[in-house]
Amino acid sequence: MSQPLQVDPRGLRVVAGITAAVLAAVLLIPAEPVRAVLLAVQVVVFALAAFVGLGASPYAVLYRRLVLPRIGPPLVREDARPPRFAQVVGLTFTGVALVALLAGATTVSLVATGLALVAALLNAVVGLCLGCEMYLALRRLAPAGA
Repeated sequence: MSQPLQVDPRGLRVVAGITAAVLAAVLLIPAEPVRAVLLAVQVVVFALAAFVGLGASPYAVLYRRLVLPRIGPPLVREDARPPRFAQVVGLTFTGVALVALLAGATTVSLVATGLALVAALLNAVVGLCLGCEMYLALRRLAPAGA
């Protein structure tokens, strides 16, 4: 079995910070067409990270090009599977938010966006990745060998 891809946890927090900024803008900007565009962008970012790889996210590219050269290589790395699962969770919430917004269910959209924002802020500010914790809990519940 090959070793799982390892990621820089500092990059995950920077990416979460950018995500939080985008989601906060969705909640603060009153124009629904702008909200829809921002949500669509975030959906694409989550989809790339979830299904192509964490490094495919445009936010991760920004981290690698702008931040990493200034702070140097990480001293520790983490398994990429939990954060990649977290991207699927983020994709689910922002996807629901986008569909709800386009369907005229503004309240549902704002609630789903708000929940995604809370998760992104927790990761960015204190390093608590709710999606990662969900992944680990599900792995503990899975039968042995699964």
